[in-house]
Amino acid sequence: MSNYAKRISSLPPYLFAEIDARKLEAERKGADIIDLGVGDPDLPTPPHIVEAACHAANDPSNHQYPSYEGMLVFREAVAAWYRQRMHVKLDAADEVITLIGSKEGIAHSPLAFLDPGGTALVPDPAYPVYTNATVLADSTPYPLPLTDEHDFKPDLESIDRGVAKRARIMFLNYPNNPTAATAEKSFFKAVVDFANEHDLIVLHDNPYSELTFDGYEAPSFLAVAGAKEVGIEFGSLSKTYNMTGWRIGFAVGNSDLIKGLKLVKTNIDSGVFQALQIAGIAALTGSQDCVKSNVRIYRERRDILLDGLRSAGIEVKKPKATFYLWAAVPDGFSSIEFSIFLLERAGVVTTPGVGFGENGEGFVRFSLCVSAERLREACERIKWLREENERCKKHKQPTEN
Repeated sequence: MSNYAKRISSLPPYLFAEIDARKLEAERKGADIIDLGVGDPDLPTPPHIVEAACHAANDPSNHQYPSYEGMLVFREAVAAWYRQRMHVKLDAADEVITLIGSKEGIAHSPLAFLDPGGTALVPDPAYPVYTNATVLADSTPYPLPLTDEHDFKPDLESIDRGVAKRARIMFLNYPNNPTAATAEKSFFKAVVDFANEHDLIVLHDNPYSELTFDGYEAPSFLAVAGAKEVGIEFGSLSKTYNMTGWRIGFAVGNSDLIKGLKLVKTNIDSGVFQALQIAGIAALTGSQDCVKSNVRIYRERRDILLDGLRSAGIEVKKPKATFYLWAAVPDGFSSIEFSIFLLERAGVVTTPGVGFGENGEGFVRFSLCVSAERLREACERIKWLREENERCKKHKQPTEN
């Protein structure tokens, strides 16, 4: 590590490493592992999107460098989708930029908006890129606790006013990873007011907006009056259209902020392969029946896992969005200990909440990215494990841990 830059050595430790190592060891020994830790759709990309990409890839005009900001026709498709779905009007030329997946834009944002020594308000628990990108920009992440008491939304009133004045950007993400919490427009309006009061840039990460259940529709941050004056929103085709490996997304909103992000990108990357953007157009402008099908599948899986975990005595709320369940860890375990326990005793992989930040302790995240059949099997294993523990307690024979 002595040869690395200080910013690299200051990154938080990779807390999932031990679980990954134990998973590989279990697989080497022939264990049947059910991986509920990864948020990567197991469903295929819809055929009409694949066909559009293949056709475009065969066109030599798409084989050269793309534009830095993305094809205008793709950005127009994004703007049209926002107008129809989110009721948000965007100027495709100045308020939309194409990204190599939304993660890329999120990671580059601190470079655009933070000077060295700056401060970012970062939810805790949260997608680790918010913190890591801040650190890589030689700046300091200030954690905003997301607790059950406040429905896993930051308590804006409790944020130290000195820190708020010092901060330059605030990351948000609803529907939320890892907690599956949702936010209404009233919360976003409070965020806009807070941002105006403290001269903050709001960066809203919104990849799960279309994976919603039971009549709930996730709003765009930009749908709130004044939001476009203070922030931008990141969108992704990854979760909505099962395109995680394709790496295409977008940022929309304030034109000056979009310009700032573009200035970083022009010095770091060379844009998105045009065939992928054409595939993205097919996704955004084509039939949305594939999205409805995804939602039906994830809803069925959610209900299977929800019922199974509750029957095993694990506390978990019914989520209205995302493909995650955020479950409370039983007494006597840390989140890492419980994840290892489930892996070694039941062959079920989960993600320990503390891996998303200190305030994730006490929870584990379950993903719905496996078949209904495998989810039922996972539930049976976990339920058996609970019953076995109860039998051992009854006979005062503690299980191996």
